[in-house]
Amino acid sequence: MAEDKRNVTDEFRGMSVDDIRKTLDTKRHLLQIAVENLERDFNMGTIVRSANAFNVAKVHVIGRRQWNKRGAMATDLYMNVQYHPTIDDFLDTAQDYHVIGVDNIEGSVPLHSVALPEKTVLVFGSEGTGLSRDMAAVCEQIVAIEQFGSTRSVNVGVAAGIVMYTWLQRHTLKR
Repeated sequence: MAEDKRNVTDEFRGMSVDDIRKTLDTKRHLLQIAVENLERDFNMGTIVRSANAFNVAKVHVIGRRQWNKRGAMATDLYMNVQYHPTIDDFLDTAQDYHVIGVDNIEGSVPLHSVALPEKTVLVFGSEGTGLSRDMAAVCEQIVAIEQFGSTRSVNVGVAAGIVMYTWLQRHTLKR
C-alpha cells in the first residue's frame, strides 16, 4: 500500500474519506460554524480547516455555494458542510441553537465577558465587510475579540480559530 500523504493524524492514515468522516461523526462537538459567503472569500478554507481541527458538528455556508477550497487542505471532505441560499434558510436549520455573531461592530460585547452556550452556531462574515446587516440583525448576540494593538481587526480566519478555541475551553477542555 502506498504511503498516505494526506494531512491527517496517524489514527486516520490509510482510512477512506467515508471512514474518517464516520469516525469523526461519533465524537463531534455540538458547536457549529456559519460563514456568510458573499464574496467567495479565500478565508473560508482556513475556517473550514479550523472547524475540522476542532471537530465541530457542522459548517453552514450562507450565500454563494462556491468558495476557495484550497485553504481547507481537503478537510472539507471530512466535515458536514451544509449550503444555504439565504439567511432564512440557514435559520430554519439552526432553530435549536444560539446564533452568535462574531464581528467588531457597534453593539458587540467583548468575547471574554460572554459565556458561549454549548449549543451555539458561531457566525462569521466576509473578510473586510464582516457580517451583513441582515445577519447581524438575526444574531442573538455579537461578540468581538479584544485587541490591544493599532490594527482595527484580525483576519476572519484567525478570528474564527480564536472563538472556536474559546468555546472548546469552556465546553470540552475543562471537563
